[in-house]
Amino acid sequence: MWTKENRGRYDRSRLRYPSDLTDEEWALVEPLIVPAKRGGNKRTVDVREVVNGLMYVLSTGCQWRAIPKDLPPRSTVHDYFDLWAWDGTLDRIHHALYVQCRELANREPSPSAAIIDSQSVKSAGKRGAWIDPHGYDAGKKIKGKKRHILVDTQGLLLHALVHSADIQDRDGGVLVMATLFGLHPFLLKLYADGGYQGPIFQSAVRKILRQVDVEIVKRSDLAKGFAVLPKRWIVERTIAWLNRCRRLAKDWECLNRKALAFLRLASIRLMLRKLCQKRA
Repeated sequence: MWTKENRGRYDRSRLRYPSDLTDEEWALVEPLIVPAKRGGNKRTVDVREVVNGLMYVLSTGCQWRAIPKDLPPRSTVHDYFDLWAWDGTLDRIHHALYVQCRELANREPSPSAAIIDSQSVKSAGKRGAWIDPHGYDAGKKIKGKKRHILVDTQGLLLHALVHSADIQDRDGGVLVMATLFGLHPFLLKLYADGGYQGPIFQSAVRKILRQVDVEIVKRSDLAKGFAVLPKRWIVERTIAWLNRCRRLAKDWECLNRKALAFLRLASIRLMLRKLCQKRA
């Protein structure tokens, strides 16, 4: 049973679950979490255990009520997840780790080229009045949500959005580029597939970011069978990396912002492991 007395009694060098953060990973995350506000009672929650609980849900895809008893209560884990998704803590952690990954690869913090793509995900059964609507992707024949991601040439996540699947790629791509808000000012090149071709997407991106040149990477008509397409394989690999987290196997979340928070958490998990493996 998880209580104030027995938390931290286990040996942190021996992880209970594969999803738990190692000491090296926690050392990267801990300084980026805002400390408790001054005044009132002291924080009694072990924040590292909260992060371990979030990683457990992300990795296994379990229900909130199925969180093991040796982790903090589900209400505690869920409340911190909701708070960090709302106050920008996850965004801050993600951006800081991204800069570290770029510096470790001897690259500039802000990329000059990016690749955009989307993934349609089937929605699970949901009920309730306050649920973000899903849609039907006629091309892939999937009823659910669509994850729109923007990655750099290393495959690291730059930006993402979650919306209903009935929004076309070119329209969703415009939303992604419009919500960058100057986060990557040196972006000059954008690679995309045939779903983004046409004057609508080109002109919209030109209005948002004048310096960005959009290049459509198409499959050759002479190609037979499977063929690796330049640059596009990078974003497809990133989608495969993120889908290793079972929470992302389906669209389980009622709100798009919660689904986006889990997507960003999966990217944080990916970058933590990359950083610690390269520094080992």
